[in-house]
Amino acid sequence: MTNVRFTLKSLTLLVFMSAIASVANAQATRTWVSGVGDDVNPCSRTAPCKTYAGAISKTAKDGEISTLDPGGFGTLTITKSITVNGGGGGQGYGSVLSALAPQGFLINITDVNDVRKSVKLNWLDINGASTGTDGIRMIAGNALVVENTNIDGLVGDGIEIAAGAAGTVEAFIRNVSIRNSAATGMKMTSAGATLNVSVDNSQIANCGTGVEAQGGTLNISRSTVTGNATNGINVSGGSIVNAIGNSVTSNGTNGFNCAAPSTIRIGDNNVFRNGTGLGGGGTYESFGTNNILGNTSDGVTPAITNPK
Repeated sequence: MTNVRFTLKSLTLLVFMSAIASVANAQATRTWVSGVGDDVNPCSRTAPCKTYAGAISKTAKDGEISTLDPGGFGTLTITKSITVNGGGGGQGYGSVLSALAPQGFLINITDVNDVRKSVKLNWLDINGASTGTDGIRMIAGNALVVENTNIDGLVGDGIEIAAGAAGTVEAFIRNVSIRNSAATGMKMTSAGATLNVSVDNSQIANCGTGVEAQGGTLNISRSTVTGNATNGINVSGGSIVNAIGNSVTSNGTNGFNCAAPSTIRIGDNNVFRNGTGLGGGGTYESFGTNNILGNTSDGVTPAITNPK
């Protein structure tokens, strides 16, 4: 009888300890990082982690990593739906130095059980220190939101969105500054998927090419594309670009460049001091409300004027 009681007590203790371990290892919906945190911590508000990479393994799918105070939180590969919020009271505390990494953020969500496949990045500073390749690179996923973020000093692309062969991919870029990306400020490509990208109230400056649309549809509004070495907005591969209310200035080759069979629709844009204002052999559809002046050559006459 004594042995039976001992065995039962031992089993009870084992079950209890297993339950405690399971709770300890459970992923939280919200985790925290701090400049003085430690990745051995549970990433709670009172015991935050040190890096985004340390926090993501302790954050549930569709959860959020929040930033408590200023610090450098390392690069991150994202393989599940998640939000990374660098905002400390809206001040942009989350800094990522990608000098020694191919990307500041690599998004590669392929899990069939992840229905949303959605990533939101907010209030971040991504610094390539003139040696990092890309700021944000998305190669698999359904949706990307980037807001209130600064991206600077890269040898590749500030933001690259590479859609696959099937499905629908959407990206929303708002209040974002991209500077000094040697290749492209924002690049979008598609191998066959439907790709829709929206850029609003953003600045793309001093890059190789400002915006490169090689597939899909781009809606760009209230944004400044300036001082880029070649084209401000370059459109090819049958892409459609709807550009409303932008300032496209001081770009070395063309302000807008449209290669056939692509289409650029323009309204209320200021196109000044570029090598050529409107270049390329594709189709321009104008609402007749643009200011295209002071370029070395103002360029082609828009093929279709729609005054509506």
